[in-house]
Amino acid sequence: MNKYDFIIIGAGSAGCVLADKLSQCGRFQVCLLEAGSKDKHWSIHLPIGIVDLIKNKQLNWQFNSAPEPSQNNRRIFNPRGKTLGGSSSINAMLYTRGQKQDYDHWAALGNSGWSFEEVLPYFRATQHQERGECKYHGVHGPLNVSESRSKPEIHDQFIQAAHEAGFRLNNDFNGENQEGVGYYQVTQKNGKRCSAAKAFLTPNLQRKNLTVITNALVKRLIIEDKKVIGVCYKSKGKTYQINANKEVLLSAGAFNSPQILLLSGIGPEAELAQHNIELVHCLDGVGENLQDHVDVISVIRHHKSELLAYRPKAAWWFTKEAYKYIANKRGLLTSSVAESGGFIKSHPSLSRPDLQLHFIPAAFDDHGRNHKMLCNYGIALHACLLRPKSRGKVSLYGSSPSLHPKISLNMLSDPYDLNVMVQAVKICRNILAQQPLAENNGQEIFPGNQCQNDEQLAEFVKNKANTIYHPVGTCKMGNDEMAVVNHELKVHGLTGLRVIDASIMPTLISGNTNAPTIMIAAKAADLILADHL
Repeated sequence: MNKYDFIIIGAGSAGCVLADKLSQCGRFQVCLLEAGSKDKHWSIHLPIGIVDLIKNKQLNWQFNSAPEPSQNNRRIFNPRGKTLGGSSSINAMLYTRGQKQDYDHWAALGNSGWSFEEVLPYFRATQHQERGECKYHGVHGPLNVSESRSKPEIHDQFIQAAHEAGFRLNNDFNGENQEGVGYYQVTQKNGKRCSAAKAFLTPNLQRKNLTVITNALVKRLIIEDKKVIGVCYKSKGKTYQINANKEVLLSAGAFNSPQILLLSGIGPEAELAQHNIELVHCLDGVGENLQDHVDVISVIRHHKSELLAYRPKAAWWFTKEAYKYIANKRGLLTSSVAESGGFIKSHPSLSRPDLQLHFIPAAFDDHGRNHKMLCNYGIALHACLLRPKSRGKVSLYGSSPSLHPKISLNMLSDPYDLNVMVQAVKICRNILAQQPLAENNGQEIFPGNQCQNDEQLAEFVKNKANTIYHPVGTCKMGNDEMAVVNHELKVHGLTGLRVIDASIMPTLISGNTNAPTIMIAAKAADLILADHL
């Protein structure tokens, strides 16, 4: 076929949900395009496989930013999923929604229908909460949300240490109050990853009105008289064109969605002219407003062997844990690695948490790619800033769709962000120094004894801070001159095109972004069906 009712670009967290909901009634022909391959690799489905996925070039785009002046000209690593399920197939599987105020803020910006009370039904409808149903949780959705089946003792010790440091305990970060420390719930089912593909796409592949095309790199959108009528893509060396009777839905993520718009001649005139791309529709906000959670890790040696490390005793522990998985799908092989953490305030005077913690039972550095560091027995504590003030952008290196997008994160460019991250390091140090962790602690690796005053810590943050992989905002929803889509996610000034993914978030939510992206797609599907049924 070369004609469908809906063409969805990107089979990530949003695209899989759209494919499910739009094909469900059977009245529409739906085509889902994915640049990556099918999600068959073992590392996707075995949770501990995240260790492999971070460096897997076939399943991970492995983007790097341009040199970042605010971070001493480092290129910042940005892993993104390149397979069915997108980043939900390579992430740490943590299920968090953010804070009520995040969504109420979206609505206050003029985006009607996006307040917390209005989006909560979509969070509930898309999940199956193994704990059971309540005001905040649903039990009949495709996305399985469960307890971690791993939980090594070291995580209990971290939670106790954080409590000793003065932070409250919380067993549900998606309940009435987000604040506190504890275990994260994960998108797993029976000890295996429950990606967006596994939840929303795989069960529906037999539908005759749903076509899924993998290894399809989109070259551009086809536009006539300000109407998007189709998509041009490349697969196995050949170029194809498919047309949409109703709409094209762009769900390629916060980096690739603005890239595809720019390659199609939609965006700022100056950026397009720089790459000799014909201006089709001037939209200054495309690629602007990039936000991500800036993150820094404190690492300390730890005198226990039941940790992730390239050491003989750790390997023996790992082997014993593997038998737990074979026997009952439990143990370390089900681990998301970042099983515990929480949401805390950098200062008691704040009204809500502004920092998120992820605890790692390993001497962790450079996204886990530093194998030399993993030769140590150690523990690490991530701290990320939930609502940064810094803003970056996504642009182009050239007019070829095979080039990576040009990512300029611009993290820490706002002095406020840097100051809070210095405070975050102090908090992490304090937590790691509490009992019961303290009795087995060794020498601090990062920041190190040479970093004591605020100036030294600020330099450490600039030298070591990375993202925690939550890019949003580059096709933001709104009505101002820099907005790309309206509250129905329709692209301003064009017909037949919506952007539906994390790029439409006007501001970053206070937590991991996978669950909110699924919510966005579920709500968008209802908006689309309301227009066409």
